[in-house]
Amino acid sequence: MGKRIIHTDQAPQAIGPYSQATELKGTLFVSGQIPINPATGELIEGNVEAQTRQVLENLKAILSEAGYDFKDVMKAEVFIADMNDFSQINGVYAEYFAKEPPARACVEVSRLPKDVKVEIALIAMKG
Repeated sequence: MGKRIIHTDQAPQAIGPYSQATELKGTLFVSGQIPINPATGELIEGNVEAQTRQVLENLKAILSEAGYDFKDVMKAEVFIADMNDFSQINGVYAEYFAKEPPARACVEVSRLPKDVKVEIALIAMKG
């Protein structure tokens, strides 16, 4: 079985030349998601908790489309615009990864697409 491209209308469409996710041999690579409401295509404005929740819901939709769940996530990469938001982001993140959380990197970056406050990418595995 070769590389499989994952796409769902339940998550935002790619805003560049990339796939929402790709899968090969039981490993799923999910592109970084930002807080865009897939139904409207609009950015979620407001506090970092609301933005983080939308990002995680977008990731959940992509995982589900590919036949995965948060329990299958092995690595998360969290990019934040302001390290002062770390505890608020972490609080929402912990709701989605309550048991056996994955390995994770969290870094502050100078700027994110569309000037959002948070972006998260995942790697998930089956088996």
